[in-house]
Amino acid sequence: MMIISGNIKTGLPASRSRLRTSVFCLVASSLLLLSLSACNDKVKPTEVLEEKPMLFPDYAGVTIPVTIAPLNFKVKEDYTAIDAIIEGRNTEVIHIQDAKEICIPVDQWMKMLSDSKDDSLRITVSIKQHDKWKQYAPFSIYVNSTPVDYGLVYRLIAPGYEVYSKMGIYQRNLSNFDQSPIIENTLIPGSCVNCHSFRQSDSNDMSFHIRGGKGGTVLISNGKMNLLNTKTDKTISNFVYPFWHPSGNYVAYSVNNTHQVFHEVKGKRVEVGDAASDVVVYDIKNNQAISCSLLMQDSIFETFPSFSPDGRTLYFCSAKHKKMPSEFNEVRYNLCCISFNPDNGTFGNRIDTLFNATALQKSVTFPRPSPDGKYIMFTLVDYGNFSIWHKEADLYLLDLKTGTTRRIDEVNSDDTESYHSWSSNSRWFVFSSRRIDGLYTRPFIAYLDENGKVGKPFLLPQKDTEYYDRLLFSVNIPEFVSTKVNVDIPELEKLLETQAKKVTFKE
Repeated sequence: MMIISGNIKTGLPASRSRLRTSVFCLVASSLLLLSLSACNDKVKPTEVLEEKPMLFPDYAGVTIPVTIAPLNFKVKEDYTAIDAIIEGRNTEVIHIQDAKEICIPVDQWMKMLSDSKDDSLRITVSIKQHDKWKQYAPFSIYVNSTPVDYGLVYRLIAPGYEVYSKMGIYQRNLSNFDQSPIIENTLIPGSCVNCHSFRQSDSNDMSFHIRGGKGGTVLISNGKMNLLNTKTDKTISNFVYPFWHPSGNYVAYSVNNTHQVFHEVKGKRVEVGDAASDVVVYDIKNNQAISCSLLMQDSIFETFPSFSPDGRTLYFCSAKHKKMPSEFNEVRYNLCCISFNPDNGTFGNRIDTLFNATALQKSVTFPRPSPDGKYIMFTLVDYGNFSIWHKEADLYLLDLKTGTTRRIDEVNSDDTESYHSWSSNSRWFVFSSRRIDGLYTRPFIAYLDENGKVGKPFLLPQKDTEYYDRLLFSVNIPEFVSTKVNVDIPELEKLLETQAKKVTFKE
């Protein structure tokens, strides 16, 4: 219903016009209040259940940051109406009644979270079936006062194999539902945009690749954008998987000769593996790729590098060379490290193994150290390093102080858990999971406290609860960012028309 205010041209004298306008607005306002009152009347349930509702998304019992967007939801049953009473601290209440879903107003939600920091919300849900209301047992959501970063950056890509179709790198404001493109492959038809990376969640330092006829590695450092041709005479490929050095002076990359093969076995679709791979570090100031013999061994696959928060250790995955693709299921990676001196760009003279996965007949992928230096989170699979196609993939946590490793049972499911990243304060992490339908990856966020205890993860909230049902793209490589990412697309278009800057290799 629309409320109309102001003068209405009726041809009547001004005083009569104002009177008619006032009467109209009063009637409209009264009808609106009656409408709102009717749809928000407190339900009188004929049945009160002891069990909690089955929600989608499943937000019952989750821990959330005080700055997260509303957790809109529906109940996984048939109904003609749904009602929710959300109670916060200080007797604050949000009451919503709708035919389909519970959509919480952003402003009311954010105020309730702010007023209920380090406390729980209590949600009571009822549904209407056959003109009767059924009320479920209340559930809680814990509001942690530790904020999460500004947003998430991720790639939206169809879960295909050869044809890119439309894809792009997008950003989402975590305190509301705003999503905007950073770059889409429509900028260069037929291209692939991938492997976005930021320096410790800082959106001002970014790396991503554009693969195709025009393209290269786009590096944004200190506000300056460069297009790099990263293939050298000493490396087997262009730069692939990135990780920034905390100083902003270096970016570690793998270089990979990657292939994919298809399974004939039911339940498995595709396998991706490397016939060869090494690790290099790109020196931004000198436009040089640097490495050492220990990171470029023909008898070893090295991949997925990452730097420690102090910048003096380079972590990576290492496996013995196997004949590919015939021995693809015998490739198993350990979590290893080598020292790095950022003052002169040199490496140590030995490699240490931090987690021996091969002893367990397992394989490590995606090692990601927490910014506070306490942990390394990684994905563990039966073999290989492309965990997104492995149903058995689970997240693990290595305590760097004690050296102990544990499976994060609080967040793992019966399906794939894969790529993950940390918030800048090390209290939140995001990971991709196929637990919803076994096909599309979706982003889940979880809290980790100072003692290493992990809360129940929650699906990234959306304004429409059917968003994920309709989304025919996987949410790929979720990365936290502390501020909004701004890529100057007109500048990038001009840059793509020039010759990419050739990277040299330092012997």
